Order: sequence, then structure tokens, then C-alpha cells
Amino acid sequence: MITVYGIPNCDTVKRARAWLAEQGLEASFHDFKKQGVPAELLPAWLKAFGRDKLVNRAGTTWRKLDDATKAAVADDAAAIGLMLAEPSVIKRPVVSWPDGSWTLGFSAEAFAEGAQNAPK
Repeated sequence: MITVYGIPNCDTVKRARAWLAEQGLEASFHDFKKQGVPAELLPAWLKAFGRDKLVNRAGTTWRKLDDATKAAVADDAAAIGLMLAEPSVIKRPVVSWPDGSWTLGFSAEAFAEGAQNAPK
């Protein structure tokens, strides 16, 4: 099963979900705002992508943080704390593919590769 993690009004999440629908692929959606950030998955996401990619330092949420909060994100534990407190700071979407792999953000090429083993 494909699972898309993110926020429904995020343009990149919208593009990702539209691409999956256009390919006829079923995907469940995990809404950070309604369902929260799955804390148990954050260590796997950090391992797959690294703190510098997973924490979106280019986004509005990051820019609104005070300098002390930004500076405190110096290790994975601090990054996890921030992502749980401010879900919008996570780069989106995070996608779980049927083969157990993960992708971050949206690219048609990466999604096509991840979708190869997905049931339609």
C-alpha cells in the first residue's frame, strides 16, 4: 500500500496525490494536521533522508521560528522534537512505497520508480 504523509493544502502534496490518481494508483493519506506526525516513523525518515533534507529550512514555518529554536536543531533528537511540535516544518510529501522504500518531495521520476511494485 502507498501512503502519502503531509498536509492537504500543500501544493507539492496536491501534485503528488494527483499524479498517483492519474496513474490509477490507490494511496492512503496521512494528514499531519488531523492525525499528527507519526513519531514512530521519524527515526526511519531521518535515516532515509537525513535531518538537513527532512527539516524544510526553506519553508514559511522554518522562517517564522525564532533564532534560538532554529539553532537548537543540532541533532536528530532536537529535529524530532521540532517536527512533532511544528509538523509544517517537515518537507512534504513523505511517501511510503509497497517495497518498503521512501521518497521525499515530489518528482514524477521517483514516483514512477516507487510505483513499479504498487497494486492498481
